[in-house]
Amino acid sequence: MKTGNFSFLENPQTIRECDIMISLLSRLFIKNRGNLSRNELRLKYGVLCGAVGIFLNVLLFAGKLMAGILSGAISVTADAFNNLSDAGSSLITLVGFRIAGHKADSDHPFGHGRIEYICGLLVSVFILLVGFELGKSSVEKIFRPESVEFSLLTIGILGASVLIKLYMAFYNKRIGKRIGSPAMEATALDSLSDCISTLAVLICMLLSHFFSLEIDAWCGLAVSVFILTSGIRSAKETIGPLLGQPPSAELVERIETIVKSHPYVCGIHDLVVHDYGPGRLMISLHAEVPADGDLMALHDSIDNAEKQLNRELCCEAVIHMDPIETNDKLTNETREKVAALVRTLDPRITIHDFRMVRGQTHTNVIFDAVVPFDVDLDEKEAAARISSLVSTLDGNYYAVVSIDKAAVK
Repeated sequence: MKTGNFSFLENPQTIRECDIMISLLSRLFIKNRGNLSRNELRLKYGVLCGAVGIFLNVLLFAGKLMAGILSGAISVTADAFNNLSDAGSSLITLVGFRIAGHKADSDHPFGHGRIEYICGLLVSVFILLVGFELGKSSVEKIFRPESVEFSLLTIGILGASVLIKLYMAFYNKRIGKRIGSPAMEATALDSLSDCISTLAVLICMLLSHFFSLEIDAWCGLAVSVFILTSGIRSAKETIGPLLGQPPSAELVERIETIVKSHPYVCGIHDLVVHDYGPGRLMISLHAEVPADGDLMALHDSIDNAEKQLNRELCCEAVIHMDPIETNDKLTNETREKVAALVRTLDPRITIHDFRMVRGQTHTNVIFDAVVPFDVDLDEKEAAARISSLVSTLDGNYYAVVSIDKAAVK
């Protein structure tokens, strides 16, 4: 569940206090941190975070369930089962981290990292079931209302729950950033939204007591809708990586910056990123290099780019060299003109692998055009319209166009 950003958590004093608590837990449960690899440290923090999440959510579930039974408030009981679903989420996350930490083998040469996404999908299904059952109970209570008993114990439990969930948002946010885990940062947002949910239940209970309003069942229904919304969003976030979603714009920009920082690289294209779980990326791309360059020097530059990608992004990178003409004035000018023409069809269309083969009667202008998926042109139509545009430059130009679909946004 995403309810906004964490800008109010970025206060330096708050961060320092949060770091003290996190440091205490890590010192107790994560030994020899300086000798652990990045993936091993990530696994340790994931297990620690999952274990603490299970303990705190079970504690909150027990307290709220007792308060719900004593008061007869369906909204409090619904909020209790929301915490139970969070405990189940933490348990599955913990198991997922343990399995994902297994090394690659002959049956799984890219490791077991995607188990984290599968675990996330199972959690989403569990959340949806809980939300549906609580919604059904709340609707029944709307038609058959029951009195709610007000007690300071219930108010105290709900107030303590808000504070505990806020603390969970702090440590999940910090650990998530530290180990680069989107799942933990999502858990932090989930904890923050649980604060809002519990606070709403607390306010409803106070309104019911002081103003004699029968809104408990309606509040329970709102909590169940809140849980269902969370389950749907969570499912979308885990199904995307399993089906093969494009990399983030930030990752694409970082890859381009790294590769282009190396000598002789003029540009890149055909970038493909395969995600086999957090910290397990396979990257392939084509790097354009001068056609008249020294082969050994070019190969050395590309090797260094692959090593830097591996070192900074913890990925396996494969870069294919594409030689391009850089010293022919006509070729360079025509490339720029063709690039400008294809952008008149859509500003996002790009070209690469550009070359010209001159003959006695005509000149073949050969290149690939990358067309985004949401451009309303099929491959044949796109190729025909691009060819027509190229012929406007010179009647003797004949475009040989290959249409590619972008694997990144």
